[in-house]
Amino acid sequence: MIVDERTVAFINSFDRGNTAFLDELEKYSKENNVPIIRKEMQGLLKFLLAVNRPERILEVGTAVGFSALLMKEYAPVPCHITTIEKYEKRIPVAKENFKKAGKENGITLMEGDAVQILKELEGSYDFIFMDAAKGQYIHFLPDILRLMPEGGMLVSDNVLQDGDIIESRYAVTRRNRTIHSRMREYLYELTHNDALGTVILPVGDGVTVSVKRVK
Repeated sequence: MIVDERTVAFINSFDRGNTAFLDELEKYSKENNVPIIRKEMQGLLKFLLAVNRPERILEVGTAVGFSALLMKEYAPVPCHITTIEKYEKRIPVAKENFKKAGKENGITLMEGDAVQILKELEGSYDFIFMDAAKGQYIHFLPDILRLMPEGGMLVSDNVLQDGDIIESRYAVTRRNRTIHSRMREYLYELTHNDALGTVILPVGDGVTVSVKRVK
């Protein structure tokens, strides 16, 4: 928790909720320990979609399809979402959820390693949502930048790692040190890359919002 729990609860008390299907999927995910975006992140995504009005969305990290369905439901203009997932056990669950929600025609799920799939993608995406393996963000970035048009938006979730990111790498557990180092590298690159304008926000587990500058 990077923001006081009472403050988060107070902010979330104003949330108007989602569709009945999304609320049920959120409940299922929590009961089965499936990581999905937090309530405050959901609100931020909806807001950014309203501002950006994307027609082509790319998501890295599908899980059971909650965030893809949320974006598809609340995007203010007709859009198509391409989402990437590597974990084989979650892929059929996500596909079934897309079908149950009646959104399967508007969402393309690509199966496999995002590092490889991103290299093969062509064209551009107005809005990119990063919510996959945190230690891989820095490796995804070159192709993410290639796929972003001028004015395109990149949203990266879970960048503050429950506050661990501010600690020395020796203060975090040994198994998390590689992720810790790579995430710090990622944050530095986002904030120092001349092609991007980036803000780091203490929302949820930490999020960055980056916009590709117009030359």
